[in-house]
Amino acid sequence: MNDWKHSAYLGIGSNLGDRLKNISEAIRLLEEHPLVKVNRLSHFYETEPLTLRAEKQSWYLNCVLKLRTSLNAVRLFHLLQEIETLLGRTRSHRWAPRNIDLDLLFFDDEILRTKSLTIPHPQLHQRRFVLEPLAEVAPNFIHPIKGLSVKTLLEKLNDNKKVTPLYKFFLSQPSDGVLKTPFHERL
Repeated sequence: MNDWKHSAYLGIGSNLGDRLKNISEAIRLLEEHPLVKVNRLSHFYETEPLTLRAEKQSWYLNCVLKLRTSLNAVRLFHLLQEIETLLGRTRSHRWAPRNIDLDLLFFDDEILRTKSLTIPHPQLHQRRFVLEPLAEVAPNFIHPIKGLSVKTLLEKLNDNKKVTPLYKFFLSQPSDGVLKTPFHERL
């Protein structure tokens, strides 16, 4: 029996190909993992890309989800990287376009810094495209380093990049928290 002892918040984004399909497929793969249970999902937002200088990129589709897991933070991070690779993610420069991006934002109230993983995500408090959907899912979650709620971080944010809600996915069985990704509506 799984005890689902950890909570994690993920930021998911895509700006290449069929963005909605890419994100839906990533969520489906998370749902199918026996040690992961997806139980909250924000609206999907269209957001301006972070780019290097004059680089032209398509806008992102972003969302945030909450999951429960019995995996530790490092194992969950490796699972996210495996899903990205499975979906065709290639890594080049930091702000390169990508068909899928899975970021581990928070893992319980853990503070962790390794060579490949930093929790909480080091820039989440500076990014509207993360904080808007995160505030839907966990407005009162306290950032373990900043000591402020997600809602307060969003209120204090000095980021005027455009963030527009486009889609809402629904929990089809809210009593058990199982997310069924095919059912969505355009806002």
